[in-house]
Amino acid sequence: MLVLAGCLVCLQLGSQQLRLQDAAAVTARALARGDTAPVYEGATRTSSQTGDLLCATLSLPGQPPLFVELSAQSCAIK
Repeated sequence: MLVLAGCLVCLQLGSQQLRLQDAAAVTARALARGDTAPVYEGATRTSSQTGDLLCATLSLPGQPPLFVELSAQSCAIK
């Protein structure tokens, strides 16, 4: 039973990380175009620019039961 619970938690973390990575990519593209970037609920956003490359980083604080902080970064050419 404990193994099953651990597997379910890992699946949840994995799917959350995929959604966060998708949101980071959408955010980077929107910021590079000059559009309003969408908000991923509960995540903090930082962005940086180096030359023509604009990068967006989304961080999601840890949630029960593991309290693992997730983050994703994506870049787009401006």
